[in-house]
Amino acid sequence: MMRQFELVEKVKSYDPSADEDLLNRAYVFGVKAHGNQKRDSGDPYFSHPLEVAGILTDLKLDEATIVTAMLHDTIEDTDITHDDIAKNFGSEIADLVDGVTKLSKLELQSEETKQAENFRKFMLAMSHDVRVLLVKLADRLHNMRTLRFVKNPDRRKRIATETMDIYAPLAGRMGMQNFREELEDLAFAEINPEMRASIVRRLETLKSESGELINRIAETLKRKLAEGGVDAWVNGRAKRPYSIWRKMEEKRVTFEQLADIYGLRVVVGSLEDCYKALGVIHRSWRHVPGRFKDYISLPKSNNYRSLHTAVFGPENERIELQIRTSEMHDIAERGIAAHWTYKDKLNGNGARPNTDAYESLRSLIDSLKVGDTPEEFLEHTRLELFQDQVFCFTPKGRLISLPRGATPIDFAYAVHTDVGDTCVGARVNGRHVPLATALKNGDSVEIIRSPKQGPSAVWEQMVVTGKARAAIRRYLRNAEKLEHQRMGRAILEKAFRDAGHEFSEKALSAALKKLKLVKAEEIYALIGQGVVTPIEVMKSIFPGLKVDDAALGWANWQTKRPKGEAIAIQGLVPGLAYHLATCCTPLVGDRIIGVITQGQGVMVHTADCERLEEVQDQPERWLDLKWSPEAATEAQTGRLKIEVNNEMGALANACNAIARHGGNIINLKIVGRTPLVFDMVVDIEVRDAKHLANIVSGLRASPSINAVDRPHGKEELTEHDA
Repeated sequence: MMRQFELVEKVKSYDPSADEDLLNRAYVFGVKAHGNQKRDSGDPYFSHPLEVAGILTDLKLDEATIVTAMLHDTIEDTDITHDDIAKNFGSEIADLVDGVTKLSKLELQSEETKQAENFRKFMLAMSHDVRVLLVKLADRLHNMRTLRFVKNPDRRKRIATETMDIYAPLAGRMGMQNFREELEDLAFAEINPEMRASIVRRLETLKSESGELINRIAETLKRKLAEGGVDAWVNGRAKRPYSIWRKMEEKRVTFEQLADIYGLRVVVGSLEDCYKALGVIHRSWRHVPGRFKDYISLPKSNNYRSLHTAVFGPENERIELQIRTSEMHDIAERGIAAHWTYKDKLNGNGARPNTDAYESLRSLIDSLKVGDTPEEFLEHTRLELFQDQVFCFTPKGRLISLPRGATPIDFAYAVHTDVGDTCVGARVNGRHVPLATALKNGDSVEIIRSPKQGPSAVWEQMVVTGKARAAIRRYLRNAEKLEHQRMGRAILEKAFRDAGHEFSEKALSAALKKLKLVKAEEIYALIGQGVVTPIEVMKSIFPGLKVDDAALGWANWQTKRPKGEAIAIQGLVPGLAYHLATCCTPLVGDRIIGVITQGQGVMVHTADCERLEEVQDQPERWLDLKWSPEAATEAQTGRLKIEVNNEMGALANACNAIARHGGNIINLKIVGRTPLVFDMVVDIEVRDAKHLANIVSGLRASPSINAVDRPHGKEELTEHDA
């Protein structure tokens, strides 16, 4: 555990004017407040806030933030109150401690809801003072470093998943690269320990085989730069295991096929030297096409600035390089914290970081207005956090920053929601392109609009920004609501006619009162959704009415399902049965789309099923569906395509990997053979889509397996049963 004098010395080393007495008083106050409390590791509880404070001193943060770190658990875990802290340390520190405390004070029904609502509160608190966020990130980092002491495996898994989903990408958005990488790797060790151990072993083997390769390359590079008149500090390192795993997943390659496990950082003295160093490197070694990025002229949203390139360098090794100044390097390592101005009091409210990155992070607060539920908000924010950037232009030259992989639909919604809602086509660099086209840096995008059109359900799978996805969902929900109202009114008007009465909205007043509703449109919507029957409405208006369901056409109107089957999917059209498509085998947890098919009702596909392309021009047949919370959790059948090396034991390795992850093979077919590999399709009993994804991860870790994926609709089984 860090000692009191060590903490004070660290703060004084970068801020000589720091209030030593304030730091000492906070230390003593925290020790007394936590008393004999212990952590899961058996250490005194105060060791945790002290270590959190130590992490923040590495970021060279102001004394108020360091004191907040030492006190951040006092309100939540002791008898100390906000007033006690304000009395002893002032309102600024008390408010910061209270902001951190509020993030874990929610008692909601489910862990997923708690996570989502916690993050919503997190962002609101951050919008007031970013130091709350910095303390919470440091708190999470230390908790992850000591996660092994948590005895409950489910709790460890939940904390690790939350870290991977929220805190690591958020640290990246803050520009705190070291935080992000360490959080990801610590979470990865808990979520997928077998894969991480496998990558670590392979890294150790590679290091033993290549010796001091990276050091030799760094020395050669430094000598070349010196010969070119550039004084530089060059440092090399291997990617962290999680970064390697992510690259393997994205590119669908094995460890041996990766060519950029090592990276080099070149730190120079000035902006001019960055481009001069780039010239020296490209003159000396062959550049890898498509791998140059200039984040100096176009910085990332978190204010990250650097030149990225890749070359076939010394010893014919492919290496990735980042070229930057020492100031850029500091920002890349510490993010927002690198901009902190000590003792720079603004209107008496405390120090603020002077950086565009803070403003870009605060833009995420706009998402608070988007999600109708905490879970939806969390989904939208995840989309924003995980993405890199591309820069595109409007026809008038306005620069639009979008996540990598964004489409013209994302672009349209980034310009304005109305532009997105009326988008019918796009021209990129003067050429018509499909709306699913991924935009590239420098593209000039023109959106073609029509007020007679609206978003289609398939659009949701074509966008990557939270803003676009939320706007599409909102539009579709409104359209669905209007359709339910139209359908419900038509049904009710027919019921009036069949009962021999004239329909009028005035006559609905009695039904509104009985159903505790305000507007007639609410009754129409409930009837259209099948929540309320026209019989109930009619009998509330005409109490003495003697009529059966069949007389009002109700018997043929309800949703057709096998008797006793639970409703598992939301968004279905009343009157139509549904079937799960066999071409893509949807599982609980998948994003699903319904297609109204004559004679079959609604056919439910996964959102990435290729067969959806066959009806892409018929949006009126599409339904935006989702699994209901009551969806069945018993065994379902998931299907995988697996490419296995044609070698002894390969099939056994695949079967063992499936079994280790709790899967039960119920069918296996060989669908193709070559001298080197054979392809097979395997049907596996699983709990849900997440369970199948875990099996996929386990299979990809096997050296006997080249590729694993779920079918997407077009593949047919043609060969032999195994």
